[in-house]
Amino acid sequence: MKSDLLPVLEYMEHEKGIARTDMIALIAEAVSSAAKKSADCRQTVRVEIDPKTGELKAWASFKVVDSVTDPDGEIHVTKARQQNPDIALGDIFEQPIDPSVLGRIAAKTAQQLIMQQVRFHEKQHIYEQFRNRIGSILSGVVRFQERGNITIDFGKAEGTLFRNEAIWSEHFNPGDRITCLLQGIKETPRGPELMLTRAHPDFIKALMTCEIAELADGLIEIKAIARDPGFRTKLCVDTHDSRIDPVGACIGSHGSRIKGVLKDLGQEKVDVVRYSDDIRTLVLEVVRPAIPQSLHIDETNRVVSFSLEEKDFAIFVGKSGRNLRLASRLIGYEIQVEHLQRVGLNFEDKRAQAVQALLQLNLSEAVAERLVEAGITDTETLAEASEEDLTAVGLTSEEARAVLATAKEKAAS
Repeated sequence: MKSDLLPVLEYMEHEKGIARTDMIALIAEAVSSAAKKSADCRQTVRVEIDPKTGELKAWASFKVVDSVTDPDGEIHVTKARQQNPDIALGDIFEQPIDPSVLGRIAAKTAQQLIMQQVRFHEKQHIYEQFRNRIGSILSGVVRFQERGNITIDFGKAEGTLFRNEAIWSEHFNPGDRITCLLQGIKETPRGPELMLTRAHPDFIKALMTCEIAELADGLIEIKAIARDPGFRTKLCVDTHDSRIDPVGACIGSHGSRIKGVLKDLGQEKVDVVRYSDDIRTLVLEVVRPAIPQSLHIDETNRVVSFSLEEKDFAIFVGKSGRNLRLASRLIGYEIQVEHLQRVGLNFEDKRAQAVQALLQLNLSEAVAERLVEAGITDTETLAEASEEDLTAVGLTSEEARAVLATAKEKAAS
């Protein structure tokens, strides 16, 4: 078995990263177990493997007794002393076994046991290799994609980027390079499993930390982040060093620093604004370059209301109100914004009008009010929203699907 085992030991050590001593222990245990289960070898078998040559040696174990009742596990003291004069009653006598005979006896079963344990050990090795890299970016190569789940090769380990953690608009082919954030390592019946994501906000944080030295050094801090994967990310940055412009340091001259982040995100946009503890100042930063008029802040109910010029309104609100919702999540306040030309009514009147308009879709008043609070104030905006947009404001998946179906039917009529 020398010629068979040595290549296995070398392959597992160099290609799979499994130490030779660990492999030897696995193989020895598997062969011993397989031999004991064989009909031709009922004794307990001890196996040793030379780590340098792969040579296998084995011994059958017998208990030394003065009256044999179990020939498969016992040997008479007289017979044992013919080979070892110093052996005593109750000792274990070991009789060498021809490795080739052992190989014929246990080969098939041993092979199965070895492969099972090697796969398990390889999975355990993943945990040891990656447990210190949780929260960091991993770069690998796409192996294949099935039902939206992407299997990625990271060298000595594989991971799966599940569909719900991928960016919906992206498509990868086998052989493409891909970066992911390692969120954690989950224990499963099959062994440790890498938990990967490209959709989580922390993925953007990790990418920027890799690209921007001041973030990595702690000179700049990301205070808040809001993300709609595949569309846009907004984040607030701050610094305790008055000599540093945190926004400029993150973006770089002509976007040179953030360019690496955007390259990895495809079509997704990233907005960087300066953080402030003062909510009024923060709102002005988030709305820039537009200038909000009639700015009112209700800190008790955490509501910000203002109006914008027509040319700025559509840009700030964004398609389907997506940009508005991200800005609201970023500052932690509900944002109510109107055209400057429509400020004749107060905000409560306009909210009531919007609720009434949505009630025409046969929605409950509670659902209509939740939609208006999220910035969805008319049928057209509602029809363009996604199920995720509606579940984010507190609707169940079933409610969201029903609302969208009603809105799309009304908008099409």
